[in-house]
Amino acid sequence: MSADQQPFHPLFQKLARQLVKVSSKPLPKNVHQFRTATRRVEACLQELGPEPNRNQRKLRRQLSRLRRRAGRLRDIDVQVAVLRTFKVPEEPARKTHILNVLSETRAKRELKLVKAFHKKSVSEIRKRLKRAESDLAAVTKQFDSLSCARRLLTDLLREPGPLDEDLLHQYRIKGKRIRYIAELAGDVPEATRMVAQLKRMQDALGDWHDWLTLTATVRHLISGTSSSPLLSALNNITRAKYRDAVRLVEETRATFSKPAAAPKRRAPQAVARPAAAAVA
Repeated sequence: MSADQQPFHPLFQKLARQLVKVSSKPLPKNVHQFRTATRRVEACLQELGPEPNRNQRKLRRQLSRLRRRAGRLRDIDVQVAVLRTFKVPEEPARKTHILNVLSETRAKRELKLVKAFHKKSVSEIRKRLKRAESDLAAVTKQFDSLSCARRLLTDLLREPGPLDEDLLHQYRIKGKRIRYIAELAGDVPEATRMVAQLKRMQDALGDWHDWLTLTATVRHLISGTSSSPLLSALNNITRAKYRDAVRLVEETRATFSKPAAAPKRRAPQAVARPAAAAVA
């Protein structure tokens, strides 16, 4: 099967396009789509192939560096979006001040991101993407993405410890990778169910992480203030989002930790007995 017939081909194609978009217009939507496309390709490179060759190692380092740089911009975009929809009548001036600080920070980070996406770098990464996709296609002709997703999910469910913030972050990060691999299986019913549940968990974890990050930023910006209705309200919402995230992780654990149901056995059919001989 050629590279353009593989299920991961659209992922590589999309990332190649997003590299160009972000380098010219680092809008919030483009930055977000670039990060998502990068994570999908990184999951393929990490899970689908054997030991990475020199090209793949270099590509993964370049993508990781750009994704982290884009992530610092994405964090600001999410915080601004969340804060703009957040209503705290007691402190409108403080909210406006924080939004202004975030906007200034975004402008600085955008300049750094644009510098990282210079033309030569983007061109090199696009070439490496083509070579990596061809190499992957040559070794994954019979790859079972659903089996891989099952294995990764089993490993995640075995993560030790209570459901504290550290473990929730593990579920947030690794859950995405498992979902991306499961999506490669297509419309297989088991894969569809797995993707749907992981997405529900991922949405809850992502929502909690967004509020957690915003709360930490606000706490830093108003440090020294004895009390703040804005910060108090953010803390309350973050705790509620935390409880939702824990609930969805527990639901996912329960869903995928159930042993497979044993096939039902058919009841043995009654054997007709010959009628007793009549007594002479």
